Amino acid sequence: MKDPATTKMFQEAGEAAEVIARQFAANAEMVTAIGETLRQAPPRGVLTCARGSSDHAATFAKYLFETRLGVLTTSAAPSVASVYGASADTSDMLALGISQSGKSPDILAAMRGAKSGGARTIALVNVAESPLAAEADMVLPLHAGPELSVAATKSYIASLTALLHLAGGWAADGVLLAALQAAPEQLRAAWACDWTPLVDRLEKARGLYVIGRGIGFGVAQEAALKFKETCGLHAEAFSAAEVRHGPMALVGPDFPLLVFRQADQTADGIDQLVAEVVARGGDVLVAGDAPDGAIALPHPAAHPAIEPMLQIQAFYRAANALSIRRGFDPDRPPLLAKVTETV
Repeated sequence: MKDPATTKMFQEAGEAAEVIARQFAANAEMVTAIGETLRQAPPRGVLTCARGSSDHAATFAKYLFETRLGVLTTSAAPSVASVYGASADTSDMLALGISQSGKSPDILAAMRGAKSGGARTIALVNVAESPLAAEADMVLPLHAGPELSVAATKSYIASLTALLHLAGGWAADGVLLAALQAAPEQLRAAWACDWTPLVDRLEKARGLYVIGRGIGFGVAQEAALKFKETCGLHAEAFSAAEVRHGPMALVGPDFPLLVFRQADQTADGIDQLVAEVVARGGDVLVAGDAPDGAIALPHPAAHPAIEPMLQIQAFYRAANALSIRRGFDPDRPPLLAKVTETV
């Protein structure tokens, strides 16, 4: 069996702490300037344009911007521009294009449509010389460096930290910005967390739900994708509220839950859901504090807006190990390529 520590996925995910330390230093003046611009001329809303893991970062952005800035944030459907050739009124809006490669045709089309409709545009992109960066009004480079594994890891975390940095700068939120300074060390601690119980429990699993709520829902989406992408394991992400509307019928001893829990206003509802599933004899793994009967997966304590990033970092290490345990190579998922250029 291949050593999990030898995969590109393992090596690249393990670089996340250094990536964001580099990102904070390089982007500090830019974030300050963009924040001042947005405070002086606030947009009436934010439109996110992304696919795949980047779109899961956009889900994180929705909850982050709406809860901490009070600015309505919605996800664009790229096909509206790239396939239907239609556009909407985006005057006085801010369009965020989030991409590792910065060259997917449908994201470019969506951002062009937003710009032609009157939006200001910002590119959060890892490839600074990409078409997306060239066409945006402002650029926040992710500074993740080359990412060769098909599975995005450090670039996803870099997208989350860029969004947190942007939100902190825009809101002039000194508490959030100060908390971000501790994030590199917390990511190192998260990378060292032992999530072996997840690997052991899911080695023979056929499917599961991945649950989050609020600002943690985006990392639940990301974890579900990684299960499918690297482990050949069908996983579906649900909000802790939405899973009660029908999907709960599948939950039981043979259909586990992985739950992402952050210590904010969503925690009580998460705890209630976990307790209900445990009482029904279901298997539940919880990133964070877990009620009796559930399996707790550790991660460092942090500001609630930063906790999901630490949880997904610990998850990446476990997913890499689970992939190999299930007989896959996480660097070479079947039928997938690193850059997906959808139209």
